Amino acid sequence: MRFRRLVLAAAAVAAAVSSPRAAAQQGAPVRIRLGTLVPQGTSYHHILQAMGERWRTATNGQVQLTVYAGTMGSEVELVRRMRLGQLQAATLTGVGIGDIDPAIGALQEIPMMFRTMEEFDYVRAQLEPELARRLGERGFVVLFWADAGWVRFFTRRPAVRPDDFRRLKIFVTAGDNQQFDLMRSAGFSPVFLDWSDALTGLQTGMIDAVPTIPFFALSMQFNTVAANMLEVNWLPLVGATIINRRTWDALSPEAQAALRTAAAEAGRQFQERGRAESDSSVAAMRRRGLTVIPLPPAAETEWRTMAETFYPRIRGTMVPADMFDEVVRLLAARRASRPGAR
Repeated sequence: MRFRRLVLAAAAVAAAVSSPRAAAQQGAPVRIRLGTLVPQGTSYHHILQAMGERWRTATNGQVQLTVYAGTMGSEVELVRRMRLGQLQAATLTGVGIGDIDPAIGALQEIPMMFRTMEEFDYVRAQLEPELARRLGERGFVVLFWADAGWVRFFTRRPAVRPDDFRRLKIFVTAGDNQQFDLMRSAGFSPVFLDWSDALTGLQTGMIDAVPTIPFFALSMQFNTVAANMLEVNWLPLVGATIINRRTWDALSPEAQAALRTAAAEAGRQFQERGRAESDSSVAAMRRRGLTVIPLPPAAETEWRTMAETFYPRIRGTMVPADMFDEVVRLLAARRASRPGAR
């Protein structure tokens, strides 16, 4: 028992010495390990690396960033590693952010709530301060927000109407029980898989459809098997880069300001690149045989009607009721002030 106490005490001392605050106080560089699912070598990966280089330069080497792209597990795992101190920062989509606080679901969990990207931009700008506040209460600081455009459906065979998709096996991120139950309640056949297994699932027929952004579909080569894309504006893919409060508070105000400036530039590049690469990825996949299926007005009405049946199940469970109601209020006011908008 005495030996066990000594081991625990030694571990506590080691943790204290290696903490960001201790490193800063001793004049040693603060090392920030950032995890993300963005694939290595992509433009997003390079943007994060460039941000780290600006951090290093602006702080005279006192802040050093290492980016782990696609090597640290799922987004839920990235959040777990942040809580354990194995990572200090992460670039996450709404899936990972939602594991910290479900309020992000107001932007990414309500299918077909937003009719245009202009509507989404407006609502996101209104909600960002509250989302950042909620994450701050849970020990995380938002460095920048961004999105990567619309999630579309990639399928092994052509599908247009909701009933067409009810005959398909649809990918759902492993562990996302609420999404699984939601889809099953509407008569779909969801299948749990990790993203790393999605391509194999398509190749073997374990799944027939994957909802994702075009950039990711191209990066993961989904289009080589799922060679059909339905142009339905299902959901915007929202993301943010966050850092844990413990690491952030260990930095001087000057270092914090430098990090925010560089992060803001990275966020701007993420945003511009995300939407541009959505279009360019579709064009690249078209050259490789992808069939893009426009959504006819009658089918769009079917999709929207079905999506709205989800809302009572989403409100108060997947999305906090107050945040869901705020999105509805903001959109109603925006549409009322722009009667000519679709």
